[in-house]
Amino acid sequence: MATRKPRPKKCPDCKGAGETAETVRVGSARKSRETTDRQAALCLTCFGSGHAPTA
Repeated sequence: MATRKPRPKKCPDCKGAGETAETVRVGSARKSRETTDRQAALCLTCFGSGHAPTA
């Protein structure tokens, strides 16, 4: 009799999508300002897998 593997939990930061939206900044480091634009970025908690990290 085969048993099912438990499904991994979704990442709490990206909600299982694997990526997050970051605000775009322009200008030099000293005078940088945020724009209203958003850019997709890889989720650093799950490294894009969408699964919650274990341990």
